[in-house]
Amino acid sequence: MKPTRTEAASDPFAVLKMMVEVAAGNLAGFVSPPETTGIAAEFEQVPAEVDASVGLIIESSGSTGRPKRIELSLAALMASAEASASRLGGHGQWLLALPANYVAGANVLFRSVVADTQPVIMNSRVPFSAEGFKNSSNLMQHPIRYTSLVPTQLDRLAAATADPAVLAALRSFQAILVGGQLPNTSSIEHLKSLGVNVVESYGMAETSGGCVYDGVPLEGVEVEIVAGKVVVSGPVLANGLGHAYATEDLAEIVDGKLKVIGRADRVIISGGKKVSLDDIEQRVLELDSVSQALAVSVASKWGQSAALLVVGPKPLELAELNAVLEGPAKAIAFRQLDELPRLESGKPDYQAAKRLLAD
Repeated sequence: MKPTRTEAASDPFAVLKMMVEVAAGNLAGFVSPPETTGIAAEFEQVPAEVDASVGLIIESSGSTGRPKRIELSLAALMASAEASASRLGGHGQWLLALPANYVAGANVLFRSVVADTQPVIMNSRVPFSAEGFKNSSNLMQHPIRYTSLVPTQLDRLAAATADPAVLAALRSFQAILVGGQLPNTSSIEHLKSLGVNVVESYGMAETSGGCVYDGVPLEGVEVEIVAGKVVVSGPVLANGLGHAYATEDLAEIVDGKLKVIGRADRVIISGGKKVSLDDIEQRVLELDSVSQALAVSVASKWGQSAALLVVGPKPLELAELNAVLEGPAKAIAFRQLDELPRLESGKPDYQAAKRLLAD
């Protein structure tokens, strides 16, 4: 057995020190949710001891339901870190822009320990901004630089590339990983056209974070499509999953690369036809008048229909949104906001979205 230690995400330096002990095999770490205005978050304590193989206990984001705890072995974390470094071009310095209590943020700190480099840590107490990203990037000293972002952060950076200093900061990274949900294609294409190396990362807590980069599995990882869903195998899997992990993500193999379509639980039946809520979001984001979009299902006379939360620079009409949608994919309602509801991880909060639309 191995002792556990808990540190709060609001103290990333304490988490980093804990990661040193985790990497040495001395303990299993758990990063609790960050404090709010100095008040510790309420959470279920982890056991005082766990199996000797465990390196980190990670809580899933819970974007579509109740979060769950996942035990990642030290071997799986090391396999993920080494495979990532091998694919990207070697170990380097990381910028932490995500909460450390989720797998992507925890990986940034763990991989910093493995690389023996000092991470630069953004101030998570203020909203993410291009200015803050630029200033934090300027503190990095290593020639090989990495960071990990969620799509909404990438969108904000893509919108700020007219600032030469922001663009220079983006170009200084050997790779900028983006994952957690399907990214905005237009943001990625825009950044790549400007010479920014954005890498689309696919994975989840159960796979020690991203295990497929730009559609190609990392070394040692295998993916296959079974009944339309992604199945992952390899040394990065969490404890208790066996040889392979069957995800709930719909995908296909296109030109030898994995193309994720969306989650199976994000497909609804409207008027007897299947409709992907993820696809609706991507189509609506093609409109210049929409900067953010979130689709959820609501009850309707067709069984289920889509409803939208959107962010845009000017007042929008439902007809304008539906102009890029077809048949049963057309939304029956929408609400325009200044910002979409999101979890601490930066992922969309679908439960909050449904409440907002119900109101």
